[in-house]
Amino acid sequence: MPHVRLKRLKIAAARADFLRFGRAETDAVPSVVAASWQRSFTAGVNAATAQAAFHADLDMSSRLMRCARPVIARLGDEMAQMPLSIVLTDNRARILSRSETDRTIARQLDDVSLAQGFNYAEGSVGTNGIGTVLESGQPLYIVGPEHFHEQLQPFACAGSPIRDPLTGRVEGVLDITCLSEFASPLMHSLVRSATHDIEHNLLADRSLRQQALFDTFVRVDARSRGAVMAVGGTMVMGNAAAQNLFDMTEQRTIHEHARYLMLGAGTAADHIELSTGRRVYLHGKRVVVGSDVAGIVLSVDIVAEAVAPVAAQGAAPSGWVQDPAPAGPAGAPGTPQRGPSLLGKRAVEGVSRALVAGTALLVVGEAGCGKLSLVSERYRLEVPEGRSVVVRCAGPDRANLTDARARLAPARFGEARGTVLVIFTNIDRLDAVGVLELEAFFVELAASGSPVAMAATVSQDSVNADLPFQQLLAHFGQAVTVAPLRHRVEELPELVAGLLQALPPRRGATLSPAALRLVCRYSWPRNIRELRQALEFALLRRPVGEIQEDDLPGHCHSGAERLLTPLETGERDLIVSALHDANGNRVHAAAALGIARSSLYRKIKSFGIDAA
Repeated sequence: MPHVRLKRLKIAAARADFLRFGRAETDAVPSVVAASWQRSFTAGVNAATAQAAFHADLDMSSRLMRCARPVIARLGDEMAQMPLSIVLTDNRARILSRSETDRTIARQLDDVSLAQGFNYAEGSVGTNGIGTVLESGQPLYIVGPEHFHEQLQPFACAGSPIRDPLTGRVEGVLDITCLSEFASPLMHSLVRSATHDIEHNLLADRSLRQQALFDTFVRVDARSRGAVMAVGGTMVMGNAAAQNLFDMTEQRTIHEHARYLMLGAGTAADHIELSTGRRVYLHGKRVVVGSDVAGIVLSVDIVAEAVAPVAAQGAAPSGWVQDPAPAGPAGAPGTPQRGPSLLGKRAVEGVSRALVAGTALLVVGEAGCGKLSLVSERYRLEVPEGRSVVVRCAGPDRANLTDARARLAPARFGEARGTVLVIFTNIDRLDAVGVLELEAFFVELAASGSPVAMAATVSQDSVNADLPFQQLLAHFGQAVTVAPLRHRVEELPELVAGLLQALPPRRGATLSPAALRLVCRYSWPRNIRELRQALEFALLRRPVGEIQEDDLPGHCHSGAERLLTPLETGERDLIVSALHDANGNRVHAAAALGIARSSLYRKIKSFGIDAA
């Protein structure tokens, strides 16, 4: 169409004049585009060399993502015959998702970093169908030379702001991008229609989730004479009793624990101790909408008021955060560290009660979170005259019962005063034959009449699985769950100090503040065991003095939400090393690795590398 081509030529000439003289005196340029050029110029955007910045801190589970996903999928199916890309961003112009109908345009968009994690704010890359939409607050159709950056001129973009129907706040932008030669004004209508559908989903989602949470809160409050609280998403509610009974610090503790219960499995009930010393019982009802948990409504009862602290020799520690380590005298490197973690305190108290009462104890938790150490150390403190025997059930076929029988022989009970605690580790790994053999051993212990107590550890993932060990659970009278390290982050400083003191050769090494912040940001999927290995690695690099960020292994710089394969782990460590050698310069790191900058950014995001 000659008139379309002529219009674009006039806009291109106007852009050239603007870049040369700082103004565009022509009616060929839409006013909204001319204003955007001026803002881009004022912001210092280089029309030839500007590059989009990358951000790793994206919320990929947001309400916007959830509500936009089906609309984007439907739009992609409808436009499958046209080579285009559908982009969703947050309200800061950071790209959350990109889907395309053609591989060719995907490669071209990679070249201009129009990919997940990159920021297309107007102040970064100039006039475009994302950042300019956010600046103007209106749907826009930006074609070819209307883009401020010359690398974007081959494209046509139609973008529309996505607003929360209740608050009116812009939540993000939906953008359709194609090559200029395939551009059509219908793109503008398509993106506006799709945006309307997303906004409808936002309204329905907020209404359903909030209404379900509110309705449940009202029902529970009507039946209760005590404190009732509701927590879900950004909503927190509490009745008059909750406001009057608990101060703001106590309420915040209850809210945080409510979120832990909300995302957990099993009954949402727990006893917790507040910072004021009061103990409360929480009994919650999870509110489920579709397949998602929208929130939780809690009844909160005060079980015990705070009492004045009484100094007592050998008092139980307030928290526990140590992994298996050689037992030693109180205060030795193997002694558990104290910490303020509410979940750590709960585990300590539950284990201590069972051991003192002689109740057969089942300890549940993720691998490496310190289940064995917790039981061993608490038994040493609570029953100092006793001794413990560990029976490892690491093999799939049988437990190591031969050694246990020798150590528990009646003739040997006279060698030590008090009871004996037998700790069976990883009983969930046994097959049917191993379970039958262990059950026979349980019966043998019970019939011996010897002063023997029993505890066992199992993996959290195995509790609800249909595995042979389930028939052994009838032999246990109490269960305690040890929370993973990622839910006990406040314990990390003292835990790190204790591990560094215990690790040979004990040269008094410490972590720098920056290294400690890095440790606290990492999720530690293998828990304390992985933390110990990371510190051992760091000590090889810096045997004495203050351990720095770069001394820690590559995975500590990672916030990946999945377990990486061995190949990915090696690739991640190479990237971390290259970034370190380039002093954080990603362009130089990409060149050293021999990969495109956009590929490096995607890998940084995929591996969760902290490259700030």
